Amino acid sequence: QVQFVESGGGLVQPGGSLRLSCTASGFSLGNYAIGWFRQAPGEEREGVSLISSSDGSTYYADSVKGRFTISRDNAKNTVYLQMNSLKPEDTAIYYCATVSATMVPFGSWGQGTQVTVSS
Repeated sequence: QVQFVESGGGLVQPGGSLRLSCTASGFSLGNYAIGWFRQAPGEEREGVSLISSSDGSTYYADSVKGRFTISRDNAKNTVYLQMNSLKPEDTAIYYCATVSATMVPFGSWGQGTQVTVSS
Protein backbone atom coordinates (compact mmCIF):
# COMPACT_ATOMS: atom_id res chain seq x y z
CA GLN A 1 0.00 0.00 0.00
CA VAL A 2 1.41 3.34 -1.10
CA GLN A 3 1.44 5.80 1.75
CA PHE A 4 3.06 9.06 2.84
CA VAL A 5 3.58 10.02 6.46
CA GLU A 6 4.39 13.64 7.20
CA SER A 7 5.87 14.68 10.53
CA GLY A 8 7.83 17.42 12.25
CA GLY A 9 5.20 20.12 12.50
CA GLY A 10 4.41 22.09 15.62
CA LEU A 11 4.02 25.50 17.20
CA VAL A 12 6.90 27.90 16.67
CA GLN A 13 7.43 31.61 17.18
CA PRO A 14 7.96 33.94 14.23
CA GLY A 15 11.55 33.71 13.09
CA GLY A 16 11.87 30.14 14.29
CA SER A 17 12.64 26.95 12.39
CA LEU A 18 11.16 23.52 11.82
CA ARG A 19 12.18 20.52 9.76
CA LEU A 20 9.40 18.50 8.20
CA SER A 21 9.82 14.89 7.11
CA CYS A 22 7.92 13.00 4.46
CA THR A 23 8.45 9.26 4.65
CA ALA A 24 7.07 6.92 2.02
CA SER A 25 6.03 3.31 2.38
CA GLY A 26 4.96 0.84 -0.25
CA PHE A 27 7.16 2.27 -3.00
CA SER A 28 10.62 3.70 -3.62
CA LEU A 29 10.39 7.44 -3.21
CA GLY A 30 13.66 7.91 -5.09
CA ASN A 31 11.98 7.13 -8.40
CA TYR A 32 9.69 10.14 -8.21
CA ALA A 33 9.74 13.89 -8.00
CA ILE A 34 8.30 14.86 -4.64
CA GLY A 35 6.50 18.06 -3.80
CA TRP A 36 5.56 19.77 -0.57
CA PHE A 37 2.19 21.51 -0.45
CA ARG A 38 0.38 23.47 2.22
CA GLN A 39 -3.19 24.40 2.94
CA ALA A 40 -4.19 27.20 5.29
CA PRO A 41 -7.71 27.43 6.73
CA GLY A 42 -10.13 28.64 4.07
CA GLU A 43 -7.46 28.55 1.38
CA GLU A 44 -6.72 26.24 -1.51
CA ARG A 45 -3.80 23.85 -1.32
CA GLU A 46 -0.69 25.44 -2.81
CA GLY A 47 2.64 24.08 -3.97
CA VAL A 48 5.59 25.09 -1.83
CA SER A 49 8.60 23.17 -3.11
CA LEU A 50 9.66 20.33 -5.39
CA ILE A 51 12.70 18.10 -5.68
CA SER A 52 13.33 16.07 -8.81
CA SER A 53 14.14 12.38 -8.88
CA SER A 54 16.83 12.63 -11.53
CA ASP A 55 19.33 15.32 -10.63
CA GLY A 56 17.97 16.67 -7.35
CA SER A 57 17.01 19.98 -8.89
CA THR A 58 14.62 22.02 -6.80
CA TYR A 59 11.82 24.54 -7.11
CA TYR A 60 10.47 26.96 -4.53
CA ALA A 61 7.43 29.16 -4.49
CA ASP A 62 8.33 32.84 -4.29
CA SER A 63 6.75 33.06 -0.85
CA VAL A 64 9.30 30.64 0.65
CA LYS A 65 12.35 31.17 -1.54
CA GLY A 66 15.47 31.81 0.52
CA ARG A 67 13.83 30.51 3.71
CA PHE A 68 12.90 26.89 2.93
CA THR A 69 15.19 24.10 1.71
CA ILE A 70 14.02 20.78 0.32
CA SER A 71 16.24 17.70 0.35
CA ARG A 72 15.94 13.95 0.03
CA ASP A 73 17.54 10.86 1.53
CA ASN A 74 16.62 7.99 -0.75
CA ALA A 75 18.22 5.45 1.58
CA LYS A 76 15.70 6.48 4.23
CA ASN A 77 12.90 6.88 1.67
CA THR A 78 12.37 10.36 3.07
CA VAL A 79 12.13 13.93 1.79
CA TYR A 80 12.71 16.84 4.13
CA LEU A 81 11.63 20.47 4.20
CA GLN A 82 13.83 22.70 6.34
CA MET A 83 11.88 25.85 7.17
CA ASN A 84 13.73 28.86 8.58
CA SER A 85 12.66 32.43 9.36
CA LEU A 86 9.09 31.27 9.72
CA LYS A 87 6.30 33.80 9.42
CA PRO A 88 2.69 33.69 10.65
CA GLU A 89 1.56 33.36 7.02
CA ASP A 90 3.41 30.01 6.86
CA THR A 91 0.76 28.57 9.20
CA ALA A 92 -0.91 25.66 7.41
CA ILE A 93 -1.14 21.90 7.17
CA TYR A 94 1.80 20.67 5.13
CA TYR A 95 1.53 17.66 2.83
CA CYS A 96 3.85 15.82 0.49
CA ALA A 97 2.99 14.00 -2.71
CA THR A 98 4.44 12.51 -5.84
CA VAL A 99 4.36 15.17 -8.54
CA SER A 100 5.00 15.74 -12.22
CA ALA A 101 7.81 17.98 -13.39
CA THR A 102 5.32 20.85 -13.36
CA MET A 103 4.28 20.07 -9.78
CA VAL A 104 0.94 18.50 -10.57
CA PRO A 105 0.31 16.06 -7.74
CA PHE A 106 -0.76 12.49 -8.35
CA GLY A 107 -1.24 9.45 -6.19
CA SER A 108 -2.32 9.42 -2.57
CA TRP A 109 -1.97 12.10 0.12
CA GLY A 110 -0.83 11.61 3.67
CA GLN A 111 -2.56 13.08 6.70
CA GLY A 112 -0.33 16.13 6.71
CA THR A 113 1.45 17.85 9.57
CA GLN A 114 0.27 21.08 11.20
CA VAL A 115 2.64 24.05 11.31
CA THR A 116 1.57 27.00 13.44
CA VAL A 117 3.67 30.16 13.57
CA SER A 118 2.53 32.42 16.36
CA SER A 119 3.88 34.42 19.26
